[in-house]
Amino acid sequence: MSLLVVGLSHRSAPVSVLERAALSADAQVKLVQDTVAAEPATEAAVLATCNRIELYADVDKFHAGVAELSTLLAQHSGVGLEELTPYLYVHYEDRAVHHLFSVACGLDSMVVGEGQILGQIKDSLARAQELHTAGKLLNDLFQQALRVGKRAHSETGIDRAGQSLVTFGLEQLAAGGDVLGWAAGRRALVIGAGSMSSLAAATLARAGVTEVVVANRTFERAERLARILTEGDDTDVTARAVPMDAVPGELTRADVVVSCTGATGLVLTAEAVAQAVEDRTGRPAEDEGDDSGSGTAVAALPPTSAGTEENCPLDLAAVQGSTGFSVAGEAAVAGMDAATLEQHAAWVDNGTLDRRARRTPEADAELITALAATVATVGRIPERRRPAPVPEIPRPAPALFLLDLAMPRDIDAAVHRLAGVRLVDIESLAEASADVPMAADVDQVRRIVSDEVAAFGAAQRAAHITPTVVALRTMAADVVAGEIARLDGRLPDLDERQRGEIRQAVHRVVDKLLHAPTVRVKQLAAEPGGAGYADALRTLFDLDPETVAAVSRAEDSTDKKDRPA
Repeated sequence: MSLLVVGLSHRSAPVSVLERAALSADAQVKLVQDTVAAEPATEAAVLATCNRIELYADVDKFHAGVAELSTLLAQHSGVGLEELTPYLYVHYEDRAVHHLFSVACGLDSMVVGEGQILGQIKDSLARAQELHTAGKLLNDLFQQALRVGKRAHSETGIDRAGQSLVTFGLEQLAAGGDVLGWAAGRRALVIGAGSMSSLAAATLARAGVTEVVVANRTFERAERLARILTEGDDTDVTARAVPMDAVPGELTRADVVVSCTGATGLVLTAEAVAQAVEDRTGRPAEDEGDDSGSGTAVAALPPTSAGTEENCPLDLAAVQGSTGFSVAGEAAVAGMDAATLEQHAAWVDNGTLDRRARRTPEADAELITALAATVATVGRIPERRRPAPVPEIPRPAPALFLLDLAMPRDIDAAVHRLAGVRLVDIESLAEASADVPMAADVDQVRRIVSDEVAAFGAAQRAAHITPTVVALRTMAADVVAGEIARLDGRLPDLDERQRGEIRQAVHRVVDKLLHAPTVRVKQLAAEPGGAGYADALRTLFDLDPETVAAVSRAEDSTDKKDRPA
């Protein structure tokens, strides 16, 4: 059997695709269960974070395994296989081990060196163990990955190369300034009570916010997090819990909002944020380019650099219109948010869309119908072109800071266009992290990863031949026992001391004959390409395959029994 990983991450796919492919907790459980139920795989584990989805499996066939794992990822993510495939990466055997070890060390993270991934790997292993989908290979692999990640953080300065996604996000909210100075005296609202939200709440408390309000769908979890913050020795922050329906009111009071929930829909709409800003400041959260006096919270996008319909996915004149599509309905059909729809509208109109013009519901309905018809014809809307740079318009100082760490997003992306609001989300974090310099310690971590991959591969290959060696020694012991029994029948007059001397002599001869070959075959099997030595040993000594398999099953059973829960 061989290790295979199929996945996508912020390095291979745009955030829009990652957002649509995000797996709920229930979907992750079903995915690993369906994977081990499939023919090529015997073990499976899924590593799903805010910027990666990876499926690990022990497979007996490479091509069949890749096809099956890719299909299962598409089915459970809800993104079509044809659309998902260009963003998938595949790692096999040693390359798969190297990939996971790099992930565990934070080398593959959006913020290089962040340590939160270790907790996520631990959770992934615990879930697979609970579902009984992790066997010896994945247990050994994930536990070793955790050890490698801890070694990288303890032996190098990789922590200086980056920080947690939460800290990096807060730094972006502070516009690169000192988070401690920026957060001091502010009030924070944290939506969600999971691991990421808890880390955000603790970070804000240490940064000096005066109050943390925790909102969660399960009120007891919000209360527990608020109690932990209040009782902490390193802060004197005031913390309290509120139900989710209290969020609109708390949004008006808060200066900083961090949201990270498992919701599949938006938690905060642009309208709700705009209303909160208006309630706080007494003026609408308008786009600074809007001089129409209409007070509309979300202004239209600026024109694109189109000017030609080359490669445009839409042909409004050729599309037969129909009715019944709402904005939300079209977003579900085309996988687009409102901002993307507006961008395409500008593209189709050859860049003539007036950014001050207010689109009517009827016009939106026509656009939505055309987009939906195009989706039905070509399968999906291609990536839009980037708009031409527009002059920077001075914006007022933000009255509300929003950090969205959820995947899929919790906060409407249209909030980016609201004056008086600063929103940092996974997409903007990905862009910002591309410019973060990597520390010299990263090279040292890479050397650690390479060494650990080689050691893990050698240990796995050596372990592969161990059942064969045990079976060989068992066969030799059986031969010795048989010959001693025959000797007892032929020489019944021997006393017990003489029989013991003969028995020890025969055992010593057999042990000396087998010692050098078995030690050497283990050394050879640990080298790359050494898997064939086990087969050679079985052939040379005519070992029963079932005996070898029985030893393997016994070792697996002992391993599971001795493994901590």
